[in-house]
Order: sequence, then structure tokens, then C-alpha cells
Amino acid sequence: MLEEYKACLSRVSLLSREEEQALWKEYKEEEEIDARQRLIENYQPLVFKEAVKYGLQEAVTMDLIQEGTVGLMEAVERYDPLAGVAFSLYAIHRIRGRMLNFLNANKKEILLKDGEEEKVFLAQAIPDMAFESADRESLHAAVDLAVQRLSAKEQDVIRSVYLAEQTAAETADAMGVSQAYVYRLEKRGIRRLRGMLSKLIHERK
Repeated sequence: MLEEYKACLSRVSLLSREEEQALWKEYKEEEEIDARQRLIENYQPLVFKEAVKYGLQEAVTMDLIQEGTVGLMEAVERYDPLAGVAFSLYAIHRIRGRMLNFLNANKKEILLKDGEEEKVFLAQAIPDMAFESADRESLHAAVDLAVQRLSAKEQDVIRSVYLAEQTAAETADAMGVSQAYVYRLEKRGIRRLRGMLSKLIHERK
């Protein structure tokens, strides 16, 4: 299935800047459905690149592509071409968010292999530049150090959800707190990790 999808991607002719601008105008001002579809097709490679980054099983990768495509469609719907932000930068957050939500919600059913759970965690915690360029050993050391700098409760949540493969509900029961509180700690912990790791990578450049 993945090979068929890649073959389909290879047949997509990418738009020039002028062609893309014209399509955005047609879709946003005239609600042309064909223009919308052409924009979605043009950015499918962005979905594919994000999905394969995790290096997971083919079936899971196809699920991620499906989720990422939904995120791409949402981005096309909400994007404002006059806002001065490149669509790829705007869309990647929705694409990645849909994929990570899927992985987090289905990790027990997916049965991630050794090391794959860590990839999901790293993809959420580490900025793209770090994930792609940092040396693997130093990256792991940086993550360990960053986690240790979180509050005790943030550490508990991050280790439970991402490393011990516990659900948010199980983590909440173990900690004696509400599930909503666990989600808040998780979100805050990931945000702090991204900040610390971004700073670390910047300092090493």
C-alpha cells in the first residue's frame, strides 16, 4: 500500500508559486472545489514526509498518512493566504498534531516495537532541526537532562505516558489526580522540553 501511495505521489506535478497563488484565490474567493483539491494534492508530499519520519510499521504509517491528510484538509480550510505565513509552516502543525494524537490514542493497539515509542516522544518533544540533525547519543543525553529539569509531577506524567506506555486515565489513577490534570501536565511538560531542547541545539550550532 505504501509503495502504491508513493507511486501516486510521483505523478503529482508540483505547483509554481504563481499557480498556487491563483488556486488560493479561486478557492478562498470563489469557493472552487477543484482548486481546493489541487492544493491538497500539491501538499500531500508534506504529509508523507512527516509520516515516514517516525519509521513505524507500514500499516501504521498508512494510518498516519490518513490522519495527516485530514489535518492537511483542515489547514486548507482555515488558512488565510493574506496572513503572510507560508502554507507549509501553517499546515505542518495540524498534520503533525493529527498524527501524534492518533499515536497517543492508539499506542496500546498499535503495539509499538522497541524504540518506536521513543520516536513518538522525541517527535513531539524535539524541534524538527534537532530531530533531523543532532547526533543520536547526544540527543538522548539532552532529552534525559531536560526531563530531569521538569517538575516532579511533570516527570511522572512524561515517564508514565511515553516510556511506561500508560494511558492518561491509568496515569491519573496512579497519581491520584484527575485525567484533565494529567493532560495539562503532559502539555506543559512537552512545551518546556521543546523550549529547553531548542535552546540546547541553538547553543551547539
